[in-house]
Amino acid sequence: MSRNDSDKQKKRSAYDKALGLLARREHSRKELKTKLRQGGYEGEETSAAIDRLGEQHYQDDDRFAEVLLRSRIAQGYGPMRLRVELKSHGLSDARVRELLDEAEVDWNASAAAQLRRRYGGAGTADLAERSRRAQFLLRRGFAAATVRSVTHADVDEAADDMS
Repeated sequence: MSRNDSDKQKKRSAYDKALGLLARREHSRKELKTKLRQGGYEGEETSAAIDRLGEQHYQDDDRFAEVLLRSRIAQGYGPMRLRVELKSHGLSDARVRELLDEAEVDWNASAAAQLRRRYGGAGTADLAERSRRAQFLLRRGFAAATVRSVTHADVDEAADDMS
């Protein structure tokens, strides 16, 4: 057997490569397709491998989205950020809305927890400090109404200060 033949034998199939990726963590279809193509696998082989993994229930976009959503909520991210991230993985607007509704998160409590974690207990009445805290929450993906209720800051002012 020549060296070239042994190199061909060593290269795993797209299915094996994708299965290895899924063994480490959940991946979306879109993410798997990108990683396989970057690994030099052809489009038809990639699609067939991902379809087969889906049929075997090793890959499931809904399961991926639920795991990602739970993880990001636990990390303290807001609904705006989560919506963008889920859509970047190829989920439809309707499915993203459905997942966020099913999550039943108290976004005000989550935002307040992030403020306590980042800035400690009591807030100050200082306008600049409230603005800084509002900007922090906006960057984490919380809605303006949530930020306003938690920080008592004028969010429009805070957004202007960010630019």
